Amino acid sequence: MKTTAPAAVLFDMDGTLVDTEVLWWETAREVAAGLGHRLTDADAPEVVGRAVADTAAHLIGVTGGDSSTLPRTAAELTDSFFRKVDAGAPLRPGAAGLLASLEAAGVPFALVSASPRSVVDAVVAGSLAGVDFAFTLSADDTVRTKPHPDPYRAAAERFAADPAACVAVEDSPDGTASADAAGCAVLVVPSLLPVAPGRARTFARSLEEVDLGVLTDCLRRS
Repeated sequence: MKTTAPAAVLFDMDGTLVDTEVLWWETAREVAAGLGHRLTDADAPEVVGRAVADTAAHLIGVTGGDSSTLPRTAAELTDSFFRKVDAGAPLRPGAAGLLASLEAAGVPFALVSASPRSVVDAVVAGSLAGVDFAFTLSADDTVRTKPHPDPYRAAAERFAADPAACVAVEDSPDGTASADAAGCAVLVVPSLLPVAPGRARTFARSLEEVDLGVLTDCLRRS
């Protein structure tokens, strides 16, 4: 039985379309050092793919800091990351070609990020300039961000689509969990952290391997 194309494709940003996960790790490492903590691989699950507030809370927790400093630590992470992104972040391999092919095919797509609005806007104006996203969602646009389902549910709702008819493209465990919980089919292209297999999860090594046919197959497998 032929499966129709996705009602919409919902792209994560950091580590999926744009190679910013390394910049985020560098940012967290610098802020952690300022708090007296050396960031290691053991910190990765609390840093990679996490919202700013989550990472700030983790750094304060591992250093025994006062929770009242969370807003200041979060602001430091955001400001430092913004400066790095604003200086330029390269696209992930295959991202430009995939986005162009979806636009040519008339398949709508949006950006669904756990980064703050300031960072999303900087990337869209810079590395992703000229890409015709239907809209962008940031961590500031839903009450809860990834790994909660809220961002992907909100994105599907804006398309007036059933989440099950949408494909989310993700790179991290938290982002994948968010899309899963929202009911989307998920195409996982891992970057810094491995992502566990799951029923509605299809894996690719790179966006260079992905086209509309692959995204459509994700719906059939979910």
